[in-house]
Amino acid sequence: MDNVHLVPEEEEDDLYTGYNDYNLTFDGEDLHNDEGFQQAVRTSHGRRPPVSYIAPSRMPVGTAMGRPMTGAVQDGAARPMTAVRAAGYSSSIARGSVFDPLGQSKGPAPPLETRNEDTPEEKIKILEKKVNDLIEESCLAHARGDLQLSLEKAKEAGRKERALVRQREQTGTADHINLDLTYSVLFNLANQYANNDMYTEALNTYQVIVKNKMFSNAGRLKVNMANIYFKQKNYTKAIKFYRMALDQISNAHNAMRIKIMQNIGVVFIHMGQYSDAITSFEYIMSESPNIKTGFNLILCYYAIGDRERMKKAFQKLICVPLGIDDDDKYIPPNDDPHANMVIEAIKNDKLHQMERERKALAEKYIMTSAKFIAPAIESSFAAGFDWCVDMVKGSQYVELANDLEINKAITYLRQRDFRQAVETLKMFEKKDSRVKSAAATNLSFLYFLEKDYDQADRYAELAMSADRYNPAALVNKGNTEFVKEDYEKAAEFYKEALHNDSSCTEALYNLGLTYKRLGRLEEALDCFLKLHAILRNSAQVMYQLSNLYEMLEDPHQAIEWLMQLTSVTPTDAQVLAKLGDLYDNEGDKSQAFQYYYESYRYFPSNISVIEWLGAYYIDTQFCEKAIQYFERATLIQPTQVKWQLMVASCYRRSGNYQKALETYKDIHRKFPENVECLRFLVRLCTDMGLKEVQDYATKLKKVEKMKEIREQRVRSGRDSSARGRREGSAGSGDGQSNHGTSAKGERLSVKLKTLPGSNEPYEASTQQEIDASYVDPLGPQMQRPKTAARKRTEEDEFADEELGDDLLPE
Repeated sequence: MDNVHLVPEEEEDDLYTGYNDYNLTFDGEDLHNDEGFQQAVRTSHGRRPPVSYIAPSRMPVGTAMGRPMTGAVQDGAARPMTAVRAAGYSSSIARGSVFDPLGQSKGPAPPLETRNEDTPEEKIKILEKKVNDLIEESCLAHARGDLQLSLEKAKEAGRKERALVRQREQTGTADHINLDLTYSVLFNLANQYANNDMYTEALNTYQVIVKNKMFSNAGRLKVNMANIYFKQKNYTKAIKFYRMALDQISNAHNAMRIKIMQNIGVVFIHMGQYSDAITSFEYIMSESPNIKTGFNLILCYYAIGDRERMKKAFQKLICVPLGIDDDDKYIPPNDDPHANMVIEAIKNDKLHQMERERKALAEKYIMTSAKFIAPAIESSFAAGFDWCVDMVKGSQYVELANDLEINKAITYLRQRDFRQAVETLKMFEKKDSRVKSAAATNLSFLYFLEKDYDQADRYAELAMSADRYNPAALVNKGNTEFVKEDYEKAAEFYKEALHNDSSCTEALYNLGLTYKRLGRLEEALDCFLKLHAILRNSAQVMYQLSNLYEMLEDPHQAIEWLMQLTSVTPTDAQVLAKLGDLYDNEGDKSQAFQYYYESYRYFPSNISVIEWLGAYYIDTQFCEKAIQYFERATLIQPTQVKWQLMVASCYRRSGNYQKALETYKDIHRKFPENVECLRFLVRLCTDMGLKEVQDYATKLKKVEKMKEIREQRVRSGRDSSARGRREGSAGSGDGQSNHGTSAKGERLSVKLKTLPGSNEPYEASTQQEIDASYVDPLGPQMQRPKTAARKRTEEDEFADEELGDDLLPE
């Protein structure tokens, strides 16, 4: 109590006393002007010596309660005056030390210690990294399509991984083996073996993974093994492994189980066990229906001929949800510019493309299903198509109903029931513009086939009015103008079709033919060169290029294009004969003979080829070999006496006079009024001293006298009539040539393909009459046919629109 002092009552303590007082000692604004402070900072001036402190002989451990004393500082350091002190300051700093709050006086930090790569653990880490890099390189090589390199990298990764395991075993760290790395190496190696068709090695590698119990979920790889057995057509083992994989996959992974069940059904189809396949597909359609499974189920019902179940399966197929948004989502509203920008951005993104592909695939399966079940589910295919159309109209694929109707018309067309096809297509004249244009295009094509060009032109106009941007309609309209020989107008329609669809090969081909007919050969050449860049293996295009170069008097380029054509159609006799003709014109008889002979081997009934080969052997003094060719011509044209006379002439030239005499006698029996035959008989009988010479001489005089009488009857008007015939033949020759070329040479194709097939003839050749004005070797010599002067009429196959299974001919 002595130490307790009470405050007098009259003294009241002001709580805020001294609150506004300011001690100038703490003013730091003028420190840079304070000389004393600056001197103290630069030197040790003003530093106070450390407070001397004598440590007690025995440090008190604590208070009476056992609490440790907070003021105890080790190593003789003085306890700081307060609990908080400035950084870098300590009361234990020795005299003369430099002020260094950041510790910069100690010099730079020591360098980092270098990692010692010689330790076993570091070597193992480096090796693991190399293995991972090799796996990644193998996968990247496979993505680039370099299968061999991917396999080599996978093998190298396997070798390094085994070396890694051995190294761990040697260092005694076998318990730390990276099982994930081992699994990745083996799995990648098995995949690369399978990609390189090394199925045995792949199966062995998968077996190593599956049999190792340390790998979790390795049983799923039996699906991959089953896929390999399926590729090897070992369907029994494929089924076995698919079922083993199915047993090891829990119900939680339902999507995986569905895919395996679908594979099992496909294998059963390949095995012909349709009932087992139906069981698998029906299970899938009940659990998780999809388009492919529904299509396969219809195929199985079709295979066993179950009509009712085919109908039910088709109804299930068109009810399968696609899981895609409606197209209305991508129609931009006019009043919201922000929404318009968003819709414009997503209109052609990857997701929308995937949706379109999925919808197109579903429509393809539905159309295909309807086409092959229509004849099977009802008594007639027309009734079957009608049932399918009714079902489709009540589904989400209502727009396919019109396509099915057009396919119905095409089916009539394939059955050559043109009347029903036309009636079916005429039903679309009052439909919407897209269907109307497609139907009118096909109608125009049908009438063009029937050479009813007026109706073809009418429906081409109708198709154009319904859809002016329909390239097929424009091509058909151009074709009708081409038939009318209005080539300029036809070219305009072909150009417009190309402007609407630059990939329309029919329009480009026909435009080239039109330029060719107009004599604009350079422009035609440009069209066919562009077409060749699109259709690299089109025999028609190659032939047209060769023909154009021939017309441009560049035979070397013509030969080059025909050589390329032979690589596409090596057995086309017409192309080989054309090559022989070009080489003959160039004077290369050996090459000409080679191609003519190849042409004769593939088509031994071409009279012009037979003629050339026979004349070639006569020129080379091998008359015996020429006989077989002229005998072949005799079989082809038995009423033409010139071939038989050539056979007899070859016997004469080869010195076989007896055979020649028999041949001439046989000719005389068939053609008793042939003057040339009688002359040779008289000459041969005279040379051989035969008694029949007088008889043949008498017959020769009678025939010559009868011939002279006939000539006298017509001699008066022969010159005028001959001149008239020459003039008429010149005019009609041009007309016939133009007509023949129009009707045959450059006829508009009526094929059901986009372009004519490669095995069809490319150019029809007018069969040239062989000059048979030969005489006896003792007199004037036989003249060889002048092949260099022979001309061919071009055959410009005119590509029309394809009438395929699609709405618009492609």
